[in-house]
Amino acid sequence: MIQPLPTSTTFLVLFLVAIFTFDSLVEMANCWNLNTSPTAIRRHRALATFSSCTATTTLLHKNTYSRRNKYSSVSLAAAAKERVGFVKVSRRFGTVADPTEEGDIDTHEYDLHYKIVRPMNLSSQLAAPLVVLHGGPGVPSDYLYPLADVVGDPTPYRSVVFYDQLGCGRSEEPTDPRCYSIALALDDLDFLLKKLNLKQFHLYGQSFGGILAYEYIKRVAEREGSRPSGNGSSAPKCLSIILSSTPTEVKMVEQDVNEILARLREEDDDESTLAERFRLECQCRIASYPEPLKAAYGHAGSVWKGTAAIPDYVAHPPTKNAKRMPSALVMRGEFDFVSSECICGWKSTLFNHKFVREKILKACSHHALLENGAGYGEIVESFCSEYD
Repeated sequence: MIQPLPTSTTFLVLFLVAIFTFDSLVEMANCWNLNTSPTAIRRHRALATFSSCTATTTLLHKNTYSRRNKYSSVSLAAAAKERVGFVKVSRRFGTVADPTEEGDIDTHEYDLHYKIVRPMNLSSQLAAPLVVLHGGPGVPSDYLYPLADVVGDPTPYRSVVFYDQLGCGRSEEPTDPRCYSIALALDDLDFLLKKLNLKQFHLYGQSFGGILAYEYIKRVAEREGSRPSGNGSSAPKCLSIILSSTPTEVKMVEQDVNEILARLREEDDDESTLAERFRLECQCRIASYPEPLKAAYGHAGSVWKGTAAIPDYVAHPPTKNAKRMPSALVMRGEFDFVSSECICGWKSTLFNHKFVREKILKACSHHALLENGAGYGEIVESFCSEYD
């Protein structure tokens, strides 16, 4: 004879069933499939020693997790976990120099590292995940990790997806310069989004990451605009885009930086302190060098890096037939070396709609997230929530 479950046990079972919704179960399966590959298992130990900012599993914040406002008051301890892993991205090269001649195609695969904060909510219908693109080129995501803690603070719920672009951080760094370009970086982003099985998301890019974010949504808009009527999109839906400290033209921001450096040299010709004075004025106005920024620059790329990698970049608007691009928020710090002139094009000519907002963060510079995390996170979360 089957004995009935004790009342306390019955309550516990019903509680667990209520927590693990269909979306959560789907996400558990996705995370398992992504992180039990031979590559992920093989590199698991290496991750643990990469830096003090890295962990394959994060301790639960006080072992509880409370949804707030529209997310109800259900506790989800599992929502505070992190998930890290790798996906394989490929590069194809011809074996002959002359493209008119026939030759073999060599395909090389490289590991691209990603990190998902609160992966259990990745498929949530309440708050779409935020996909984060770091700057550089070649400065990995470490300095943006604090974003996951302030988006929706004090009880964050939204999943946040970080990844290190090829050539820096925990991702592989091919020495062949043919492995790098903006177009190839967009291919990697497109592949990662599909591999994570995202249906919809918000896109955030900081500095060079904003360039990638803009070029990605422009590519999708132009691709969808060229499809025959009735053909659905194969790309996940980008609900909104945030460009933080992102210039529309590289030469313009380089000119501004050179002018700032010239002024600092006039004030004090000590070259040994120039870099630190530049940082304190317009890069990160915190007296002590922030650990996330230190970790990022400590693992920066060396092959494809800085504005020298993209010296001629200029943003251009999408073609006339392109689909409407997502609504946009453009941010910069009050003392940012990316000046107001460097970002004005985003609002005036580069989107194929007028739904572009601008936000200046007072008393902040290029790394406003590290200078005023709470205010920064509130702005990002508020904007994303409008388009969930």
